[in-house]
Amino acid sequence: MRLRLCFSLLSVVCLSLVSSSARGADAPNRRGEFLAFVKAQAAALRSNDAPPQTIDEWNQQREKLRKQLAVVWRVFPTENCPLEPKKLGEMQFDGYRLEKLIFQTRPGVWMTAHAYVPDKPGKLPAILQVHGHWKEAKQAPTVQSRCIGAAKLGFFVLAVDAFGAGERGIDKKLGEYHGEMVGAMLFPLGMPLSGIQVHENMRAVDYLLTRPEVDGSRIGVTGASGGGNQSMYAGAWDERLSAAVPTCSVGNYQAYLGAACCMCEVVPGALRFTEESGILALTAPRGLMVTSATKDAFQFSVGEAKKSLAAAQPIFDLNQRPSALKHAVFDWHHDYSQPMRETMYGWMTRHLKLEGDSSPIPEPTLKPADPESIRCYPGDSRPNDWLTVPKFAAREARALLAGKDGASAQRERREEPARLRETLTNLLGGFPQSSPLQLDASQFDALGVRTLRFSPEPGLTLNALHRKAPANKNRIAVVLDLDDGEGALKSPLAEQLVGRGWDVVALDLRATGKLAHERDSIGRAPDHNSAEWSLWLGRPLLGQWTYDVRRLLDAIAAADAKLPQQVAVVGQSTAGMVALCSAATDARVTHVATVGSLASYVSDVPYQGQRLGLMVPAFLRDLGDVPHVAAVTEPRRLVIAGGVSGGGQVLSATDLTATYEPLTKLWQGAGVKSSLSVSINTDPASIADELSQP
Repeated sequence: MRLRLCFSLLSVVCLSLVSSSARGADAPNRRGEFLAFVKAQAAALRSNDAPPQTIDEWNQQREKLRKQLAVVWRVFPTENCPLEPKKLGEMQFDGYRLEKLIFQTRPGVWMTAHAYVPDKPGKLPAILQVHGHWKEAKQAPTVQSRCIGAAKLGFFVLAVDAFGAGERGIDKKLGEYHGEMVGAMLFPLGMPLSGIQVHENMRAVDYLLTRPEVDGSRIGVTGASGGGNQSMYAGAWDERLSAAVPTCSVGNYQAYLGAACCMCEVVPGALRFTEESGILALTAPRGLMVTSATKDAFQFSVGEAKKSLAAAQPIFDLNQRPSALKHAVFDWHHDYSQPMRETMYGWMTRHLKLEGDSSPIPEPTLKPADPESIRCYPGDSRPNDWLTVPKFAAREARALLAGKDGASAQRERREEPARLRETLTNLLGGFPQSSPLQLDASQFDALGVRTLRFSPEPGLTLNALHRKAPANKNRIAVVLDLDDGEGALKSPLAEQLVGRGWDVVALDLRATGKLAHERDSIGRAPDHNSAEWSLWLGRPLLGQWTYDVRRLLDAIAAADAKLPQQVAVVGQSTAGMVALCSAATDARVTHVATVGSLASYVSDVPYQGQRLGLMVPAFLRDLGDVPHVAAVTEPRRLVIAGGVSGGGQVLSATDLTATYEPLTKLWQGAGVKSSLSVSINTDPASIADELSQP
């Protein structure tokens, strides 16, 4: 026994040396490769953009663009729920009063808001003020300042908290960020936060129209940073808004590639059908002033904003409103400074009051209140049953899945596997046409290891390490690990598989391991930036990783003239979904296993221990949950070894069985139950035994 253990340890040490040697040819830093690839993809998608030549041509483009955005956002109900506004309090200040409000944007979803009501009679123009990523949200002094200033100048002002931020966070205190893996929970629903914000800001306009003080024909919107994005999209989409002033937010979509942005800024797949200039153009012929700061981040820089404005200007010209588009530049940083506010007052006065020439208007004397003193729910007084982003996502997910597990749905999954595979492939962003592999395969060395170097797509190169089993049984297993790609070759599971006659192959998938982009991690998302860039392209990382596995099998087949009779794909931890999607979309895969992987996208708490790259837009809506994807692999050998919740908790045997019940029923109905194993046992030897069964 001791001799066997020593031999095993020696084997691992030798493999470490071999792996290091195999990687030697790959020594140059390649962490920027994926970003270069993404940028090239984006440039190719938008290479044929050209301005329309006539107003009729633009109107056709405009209608098409609105339909494409509606498909991506999918958050506009056919009938809105009642607003049911409630006033929670009121405070009187010099020249205006502040009302603390809530109203309903969707059933059970409440928006916290402040109304700044001028001490002035008659119907007033109104401004919807949306906050950016400031800790205090609508209570932030920088937001209060422009609300107070506008109110003192005779505008009715409504300041609102975005979903998941301000007083609408998971916790009751201020300061929560609604980005990374909180906002990501909305993607699988097909309801991105960017779209939800458009809908919620439309509901805010609905509320403004109920106020007797407001002239509904004279409403504008403004915000900075993330609030600037909200202003841009709301102004473009809701034609009841006569003017929009997005501040420190406009650049172009391609400028986002290489930067980090919030989940609320991502419009999945937008680069497939437009650039940011197209969104700006949708505002025409209404008033649009873009405000930029010289000391802002690159994606919001003056130069990048000018590109979008230059492309949007012809649309305003065709609408015979060339001066309705303006670019205001300030020698300042990422903020909404007093000079910026004064320029906004002038623009809103021109377009909402129909007075003046858009020149800046001096800001009245103002003093922001203490943020805590003006909250709708001070301290911890917010109701305990408040519907937060995770609770909303879980509620909507369960409603979507309710119709996917009945008898008719089970029958459909057995009868239409081809359609389900097509749906899955489309959700993953589709697979590109195969390009030359540029394969470089070394010979097996004395320890039975070789390197396969290949290009899955132009601009990318992957390295795979292939370990030959001494007693090969015409089997090969691809072992995936998103945290330790090539290192999976030395994992205990790989050792057990080799001992049962499986060749084992491991690789760093694109944007992972040594190919991961530097500074990729934000908050709970280790692959935050690379996953976001992929979403802009309409190619979620899960789809790209699945395609990498497909191309790896192509490379093995090319190197050896054919694939072995049995081909397994094993996903460890977060790679479990990659394994399932690879098997579901590639008939060459005969065996598949997940080890301690995500068992369900449905979660009442933010995703923890997962990857943003696994969040595929509309996955739950159009296909189903993790077990529904696994069902597409039937009747092949499938091993589910343990599982974790979206919140990262290891599932008990009872919970794992309940989660995979739809899958078990499908297997039973198809008469292939014996090819399925669902167990909490994650022992490598047991997994290898289960996977090795016929």
